[in-house]
Amino acid sequence: MTASTLPDVHLVRKATAADVPRLAATMARAFYDDPVVSDWCMPDADHRTERLKRGFQLFLERIYLRHNECYATDDVAGAACWLPPGTWKLGGIEQLRLIGRMAAIHARGLPRILQVLAFMERHHPQEPHYYLPFVAVQPAWQGHGIGSALLRPMLDRCDRDGVPAYLEASSERNLALYQRHGFEVVEALRLPRGGPTVWPMWRLPGA
Repeated sequence: MTASTLPDVHLVRKATAADVPRLAATMARAFYDDPVVSDWCMPDADHRTERLKRGFQLFLERIYLRHNECYATDDVAGAACWLPPGTWKLGGIEQLRLIGRMAAIHARGLPRILQVLAFMERHHPQEPHYYLPFVAVQPAWQGHGIGSALLRPMLDRCDRDGVPAYLEASSERNLALYQRHGFEVVEALRLPRGGPTVWPMWRLPGA
């Protein structure tokens, strides 16, 4: 990858509905080898990419984009999806509708995915905060500052507004990125039945 083919990391903008197919594809590539995905949620590599694309597209359309806090590089090589304070937990009816769509995508793999989501929800802080469910950069472009550029708009807002931020890191590489931006590990959580480790992380404004 040469400098001339790298996306301009300074061109970060709000994502729109027109970006959804490319956003979903970028996120699927970024999370294909993620330990929680590959070791736990979707061990079947033959269908993983397609299920990831469809799953991310569903969440983008139904949850993330409606809050207008999704950011992408101009060519959608990377994306960061945020949820404002008080919006991370879905209501019962909304959950049921979402699960119905998820069942069509993940079939017999759905129970394991729901187990992970329920596990993470039990550890989710109640204090008002901005929540970062996902930040994703295409593998070929990782390590070039794109992840940092994607985080910057919302972290700047957190600092201006005096609001904390929260996320769950699912790999040691991502853990290091978030630590550089002021996030601190709350605890190390092992997913049920010998699953991989995730690290809930909290960032105070001005960190």
